[in-house]
Amino acid sequence: MTTNTARRPATGADPEQACPIAGVVDLVFSRWTTPILWALNEFGRQRFVELERRLTSISPKVLTQRLRQLERDGLVRRTYYPEVPPRVEYEISDLGRSLAPLFAALAEWSAAKLPQVEQARQDYDAR
Repeated sequence: MTTNTARRPATGADPEQACPIAGVVDLVFSRWTTPILWALNEFGRQRFVELERRLTSISPKVLTQRLRQLERDGLVRRTYYPEVPPRVEYEISDLGRSLAPLFAALAEWSAAKLPQVEQARQDYDAR
C-alpha cells in the first residue's frame, strides 16, 4: 500500500491550503448568502423591501449586513437613485451569476441525495 503524501496537509496547516475550496465555501455558503443570491438571480433587480418580503425569516439588520458584504465581494451590485424619496436597488453581478452552474449542480445533488441523507439520519438515530 502506498500513500500519497502530497495530498496530506502538514500538521497545523492553514485550512485554506488543506482544502482549496474553503474560501469559496466561506464566501458563498454563509447563512443568508445563498438565498439572497438565489432571489436576485431568480427575480432580477429588487429593492430592499422586495428582498425582505421574499426572505421572510431574515431581519432587516442582517439583510443589510449580508447585502453590504455581497457588494464588497463583488457578487451583488447596489444602485442608488438620488430621488425623493431615495431609491436603492440590488442586482446580482456577473461574478455572482457565474455561480449559477455551482448552484444548479448542488440543486441536482440535493434532489438525488437528500433522501439518502435523511435515511442515514434515521438509521443512525435508531441505533
